[in-house]
Amino acid sequence: MRRFVILLLLTLLAMPAEAQWLKNVFNRKKDVATDTVAGMKRLEEVMHLLQTHYVADPNTDKLSEDAVRQMLRTLDPHSIYIPAREVQRTNEALQGNFEGVGITFSAIDDTIRVQEVLAGGPAEKVGVLPGDQFLRIDGVTATGDSARNSFVLRHLRGKKGTMVVVDALRGKDSITFHIERDRIPIHSIEVYFMDEDSIGYISLLRFARTSMVEFKKALKELRKQGMKSLVLDLRDNSGGFLDIACGMANEFIAPGRLLVYQQGRARSRQEFRSNRHGSFRKGDLVVLINEGSASASEIVSGAVQDWDRGLIIGRRSFGKGLVQTMYNLSDGGQVRITTARYYTPSGRCIQRPYNDGADAYNKDIERRYKHGELFSADSVHFPDSLKYKTAGGRTVYGGGGIMPDIFVPMDTTPSTAYYNECRRKGILNRFPQHWVSLHKSDSLLKDFNSFMEVYDSLGVDTAFVAYAASRGVVLDSVMPRVDTLATPASDSCGLASRDSFLHLQIKALVADRLFGKGHYYQIMKERDPVYQAAVAQLKKHRRGEPLLP
Repeated sequence: MRRFVILLLLTLLAMPAEAQWLKNVFNRKKDVATDTVAGMKRLEEVMHLLQTHYVADPNTDKLSEDAVRQMLRTLDPHSIYIPAREVQRTNEALQGNFEGVGITFSAIDDTIRVQEVLAGGPAEKVGVLPGDQFLRIDGVTATGDSARNSFVLRHLRGKKGTMVVVDALRGKDSITFHIERDRIPIHSIEVYFMDEDSIGYISLLRFARTSMVEFKKALKELRKQGMKSLVLDLRDNSGGFLDIACGMANEFIAPGRLLVYQQGRARSRQEFRSNRHGSFRKGDLVVLINEGSASASEIVSGAVQDWDRGLIIGRRSFGKGLVQTMYNLSDGGQVRITTARYYTPSGRCIQRPYNDGADAYNKDIERRYKHGELFSADSVHFPDSLKYKTAGGRTVYGGGGIMPDIFVPMDTTPSTAYYNECRRKGILNRFPQHWVSLHKSDSLLKDFNSFMEVYDSLGVDTAFVAYAASRGVVLDSVMPRVDTLATPASDSCGLASRDSFLHLQIKALVADRLFGKGHYYQIMKERDPVYQAAVAQLKKHRRGEPLLP
């Protein structure tokens, strides 16, 4: 057999074209091997010189970490090194859970305040309430300089079954909680609801291991309520697992169709196709994206667009189409190395260029803002060489990211002086919980629908203006009254007429504290131009106009 292989090689070498091909392969492998040995020897020599001659004892562990980070940084923006100590934290969001006590919190004015207590979690079981202020965690002071996110996470998170003791302040009362840590789910879907005209809305935050289960549950409940059209919100969804992205696209695309493919130097083309088990292949579909939609979000929106399955609305997506493969290191760390690129069914490369270096790449959103791209579709230019066709013959463009079918500019109108000052001083974060703590036993607040009916009579705006004034932000001094604006009867303090966005957000934040996160967006959607554009297109389609341009 060995003689046969040698004879075959000699025969091929005697043929001009094949000989050149083989020589290139052998020479390339030889060069790579030589370069690798030389590079490793160089690193070893430098490390030895530092250990032997450096003026102080070098921290070789840190040096090696820094060297690996810099080495990967020079390759592309997404090949990264994760030290063993950070592996669990880094992977938590995509695995769909972490181990801790089950609260969200804010660090304001040197104080840790509980914002939300997760239902069924360890903190709820022992009686922790929103608004509680943490004084000590396991005897360590949690105020002043310690009132930082990193401090709280380091002390509250821990292995399931372990205990943490928290001393808290509730009003004037001091309370001690003994909390047994447990596994806390991280939901991919926190908001879904039915809107008018049988329009269902689902917001997907990430493509994690639990995402498909959550999506199918939400879809099933919306269908029970009569949903005929779906708005899938992928804005600011930075991605996740490839198989979950393909699973999501599969819900919408007909069987046997290409969803995405990947290809790299050391990887041949690998295709992912839809199967027979999609659950929303009929019915109008609109996908919302923006500059924060990346990777898996772009796989789904690209497949939907290329197959003309639905309408994409928003702004150009991030442009992250590099495939990372995770490799475990012997010390418990990990490296995620880019091994291929993603391509949409029409052949578009999702990845935007990164030849100008990591700093320029990471500041691309800032560049888009300055260039005007977030405010005008005319600021986005594509060369003809990046032109592709959808299954129905529509023109789409490659070159990085997914360009929506309908562009909606960024809305900057909410930024009034009064609004900005209230945010800067943390008043907007603190007031909702303050108000809820005073009124949570009110029978008028028993459910969301009742809350919406009686809200205007509750005087929440007046309470907010007084609360802000007590903390140095006076409405009339920051935003003088505009006499030409009629003040509604329910707007005795004049806030709604002068800052309608703030008025609406206070209402949404109070609902959030009373009934959970899903209710915030049900109110704020009124001022979301991207969502409103989606609803307008779906209504036009109901009247007989085409959904796709």
